[in-house]
Amino acid sequence: MTPVEALDNGAAAILGRPLTPREREDFSMYLGLLLKWQKAHRLIGSADPMWIVEHLFLDSLLFLRLLPPPVRTLADLGSGAGLPGLPIKIVRRDIEVVLIESRRRRAMFLTSVIRTIKLAGARVVEGRVEGVTEQLGGRFDAVVMRCAGDIEAMIPTADTLLAERGVVVASGPPEPRPISVAEWVTLPGVRPGTTRRFAVYRKAKPA
Repeated sequence: MTPVEALDNGAAAILGRPLTPREREDFSMYLGLLLKWQKAHRLIGSADPMWIVEHLFLDSLLFLRLLPPPVRTLADLGSGAGLPGLPIKIVRRDIEVVLIESRRRRAMFLTSVIRTIKLAGARVVEGRVEGVTEQLGGRFDAVVMRCAGDIEAMIPTADTLLAERGVVVASGPPEPRPISVAEWVTLPGVRPGTTRRFAVYRKAKPA
């Protein structure tokens, strides 16, 4: 199976529909840019296209299963190489996506992808979330994160970006740790027979 075939099959299973020709082309351009930048800057863990499709693109689309349908504004906190925000944007053009990334080189990469793919309604904000709260606080229906660190410590920070009744969805480690501010949700993984765990936090309506 080629990476394109794996992307088509995996996306159809997650989305419940096939990718459109434009979406397939967008993912192809995104993959090409990742591979090009990876040679010099090591943005991701592997340069193997099949690994990128499975562990990055399709894994990012799993977030959509936990986002409420009315979501129209989304922040990708600590976006890195654009994950999960860019794959979500590619298949959900109706969502306004802001990629928040503190590292200059990665922010430059994200800007390059948005410009190349011509992703209207997507933009990059360079800086740590603590420094952009005044600009972006309370604006988003959802915040997504692929967390390598302490999810419980990150959720209060993500909460500052949420509008009323917003949701935070963070991908977690294979074995979930006890968490007090969110709930663990287990979904079928990209490969048959596997699972993926996410922490889901819902902002309560003010009393």
